[in-house]
Amino acid sequence: MGCKINDFMKDLNSLKTEHLEKWFTDDSTIWIPPSKEISGKNRILALFRAIFRRYESIEWKVFEIFPLGGQKYFYRTTSYGNMINKGAYENNICTVVHFSEEGKIIYLSDYFKDTKAFN
Repeated sequence: MGCKINDFMKDLNSLKTEHLEKWFTDDSTIWIPPSKEISGKNRILALFRAIFRRYESIEWKVFEIFPLGGQKYFYRTTSYGNMINKGAYENNICTVVHFSEEGKIIYLSDYFKDTKAFN
């Protein structure tokens, strides 16, 4: 059921965009605040590179996955790490994700409990 999510999160935790490349297409859209919603594989990978550069270390742990039907899921994670020049970081995140039949991410949107770290 949530196998795709766990596989995606394993690739995300690698902090290597070459591992994330297989998850997105030119039709994919993501929204990870504080960035605006963006579409397209190359732009999405550029966003992840920018996110990874903000941290000395970061990792995400999945706690709950809720299937919504039709290849859509809602899942809860906590991210832990150290932001460069800002110190320890921890945040609770809820994510909505929609996969294509081929297992690619069509849409992904994050909702953060605490946004002050991004200011």
